[in-house]
Amino acid sequence: MPNTSMLTAARAFDTAERDAVYKAIFTRRDVRDQFLATPVPDDVVRRLLEAAHNAPSVGFMQPWNFITIRDQSVRDRVADAFGRANDEAATMFPEARQSKYKSLKLEGIRKAPLNICVTCDRDRGGDVVLGRTHTSKMDLYSTVCAVQNLWLAARAEGIGMGWVSIFRDADLKSILGIPDRIEIVAYLCLGYVDELYERPELEVKGWNRRLPLDELIFEECWQGEI
Repeated sequence: MPNTSMLTAARAFDTAERDAVYKAIFTRRDVRDQFLATPVPDDVVRRLLEAAHNAPSVGFMQPWNFITIRDQSVRDRVADAFGRANDEAATMFPEARQSKYKSLKLEGIRKAPLNICVTCDRDRGGDVVLGRTHTSKMDLYSTVCAVQNLWLAARAEGIGMGWVSIFRDADLKSILGIPDRIEIVAYLCLGYVDELYERPELEVKGWNRRLPLDELIFEECWQGEI
């Protein structure tokens, strides 16, 4: 019989601990251009990946893998792939927004000393996974939780992180040797920073604004647009 008595007392964090968690959440930023050249030490990278690996996962399937990329030639190839996709993306916006889009710095692939590609192995839990029986994307959602853990841990370490999503998957898989069956969830740029925007960069630069929370909270049933 499995041991079900491995429980420990639960308590609320003390004020300093609680404030530190919320500080990491509220001051986290998607960093694109503030990276310093200082390498991220291996022990710090390990702590970040341990934080990611301790994310919740449906059915405890832990579907993630982490490809760390430091080699400049590899990052150059990834940056070139981003550039091609970014040129395509610019044309998808209304003409009035294209110049604004092109003015935004949307990645730090070359500048950040560490890149990490986070993947999801959708076969890891087998054909039937506890908790994924009726919602097939729960493994992908679980991997996103790992990314968020990594992001908050990075903030606590004084490390900036940016999530680059403008790629053709086939290009990135070819560069990194990722099998077709594996899903790419996130391509991340990481490095030390000495400055961060007080508010999200896309808000500061007028691309979008934070929505009021009160408009997003419904009680008991859907109360938004139909």
